[in-house]
Amino acid sequence: MVRKKLVLSLLAVMLAAPGIHAQTAPAAAAAPAAANAVDPASIQALKNMGAHLQTLSRFKVSVDLTGERVLADGQKLQHSATANIEAVRPNMLRARMFSARAEREIFYDGKLATIFIPAQKAYSTVEFTGNLGELVSKLEERYGVEIPMADMFLWGTPAAPLDKIESAMNAGQDFIDNDLCDHYAFRQGNVDWQIWITAGAKPLPRKLVITNRSDDARPQSVQYFDWNLKPTFKDSIFKFTPPKGATAVELRSLESK
Repeated sequence: MVRKKLVLSLLAVMLAAPGIHAQTAPAAAAAPAAANAVDPASIQALKNMGAHLQTLSRFKVSVDLTGERVLADGQKLQHSATANIEAVRPNMLRARMFSARAEREIFYDGKLATIFIPAQKAYSTVEFTGNLGELVSKLEERYGVEIPMADMFLWGTPAAPLDKIESAMNAGQDFIDNDLCDHYAFRQGNVDWQIWITAGAKPLPRKLVITNRSDDARPQSVQYFDWNLKPTFKDSIFKFTPPKGATAVELRSLESK
């Protein structure tokens, strides 16, 4: 097979919302905190959620994403996408991101990480042996490739520090589908973000809203998470097999560009 000296335009087909690298868990409903105050219980809730996420050994999670793009005249356009992730800790993952405009898949079997773009029948493979948290960090740092819901693999680790949070509050409780969730709101630099976490001893993120305050239009992304903690997939799904006619493409590091 001839290897073409091309670089996959992965960032052009990114479907995931920007990460905020935080962590989460529940707390009793309370009145909103004062502006710029950091509620310790809300920070602890993030820590609890992150710790619980790190205990999940085998799971499947789907996310429906709605995002906004701001035109030059300030008008906002809404778009939607979906992502599905199957994972086995410490080092196996398959992710599929798709919308009406783009689709891509990421495979990781503990030895090789592969990015596949079906519409182009093109794929890139790099050797890697780290855990899932290391995978999402290195793919983004080295190649500009972001795995959807990347924060999910970083919450509860030193890669998701909480010391940059400028305000944190408990905003009460809401139902997400049939799950009672604790609702938290945070401010971090030019980003406001809210997270809804299932109440109880097994906190999971169910909804995430990110608002970009650096833009006067305040564009938002909204993500809803659906969890399956007893999936039936086989480990063979993490190994990429090139389909007929697919072309291997060089994935260059950001440093070489």
